Amino acid sequence: MVRMFSAALIRSLFSATVLIATSFSALANELPVVNVGVLKFGTINWEMDVIKRHKLDEKAGFILDITPLASKNASSVALQGDAVDVIFSDWVWVSRQRAAGKTYTLSPTSATSGGVYAASNLTLSSPCDISGETLGIAGGAVDKTWLLYQAYCETKENKAISELTEQQFVAPPLLNKLLMQNKVPVGINFWHYGARLKAAGFQPVISLDEIVEGLGINTQVPMLGWVFDEKWANANPSLVSAFLKTSAEARALLRASDDEWDVIRPLTKAENDEVFNALKTAYRNGFSGTFGDEQLKAAAQIFDILAKEGGPKLVGESTSLSDGTFWLQP
Repeated sequence: MVRMFSAALIRSLFSATVLIATSFSALANELPVVNVGVLKFGTINWEMDVIKRHKLDEKAGFILDITPLASKNASSVALQGDAVDVIFSDWVWVSRQRAAGKTYTLSPTSATSGGVYAASNLTLSSPCDISGETLGIAGGAVDKTWLLYQAYCETKENKAISELTEQQFVAPPLLNKLLMQNKVPVGINFWHYGARLKAAGFQPVISLDEIVEGLGINTQVPMLGWVFDEKWANANPSLVSAFLKTSAEARALLRASDDEWDVIRPLTKAENDEVFNALKTAYRNGFSGTFGDEQLKAAAQIFDILAKEGGPKLVGESTSLSDGTFWLQP
């Protein structure tokens, strides 16, 4: 009799468990979806992992659907083709698109920046003291750090750095390899590659933040953020708000919790503890908490410099920062 009761109880509990699981599954299927396109190996995947692992999206009332993409160009194509709702990109591209009649906008999130790095045995009297050197540059001829660095050297030291150096434009990982093999003495690379260089003993010559400050702009401006069509955002204000708040919550966890970093360590592909700690420190230092009128004014100043240095190849036909480039809704 006891065995029969126990079996019945077990069947009852099992049925209840299945019912609850099915209910949650049905609820999840009814939640609205935000389809986000991210670079397959980009650092933004660290944040995505935190959101999905803690189910921050479901707790906020939506499902985050992540689409891995192969390149920055693939991201923009996916957004323009309505294959995704949101991508992670920069506001210069957004401004260019708006000048061409598109309605994309950006919610700024990341002020983590790269800069100029040099071999430890290279003695430099100033950030622009690299005449005669080969300068490796990640990101191409219109890389924003490269353009701003040229403006900085012209303004602060009256040096046409593009004429005083030989430039090699290469992919970010290849640039780090060339630097570490002593085939290139100086390089401009993105922040997560810069963290690896610093961990390997390279000297940080000047960061993007320092370049911008040297150009007379004293406000830190996030260069990257979440990009989406404002028409979609206006049609789904609660969904956009929930997504942005969830993103901020994930970043807050990464700023505060070392345990989170231990979990995502495989995603960082850190070669050793020095690189891992450098990545963690750089990520946390690069956070910008607010974006308002002061940052908007600074962004317009940065755009003017980039437009002058990069021309139509970078900014298209626009001559100033386009209205609506930044999504400043609460």
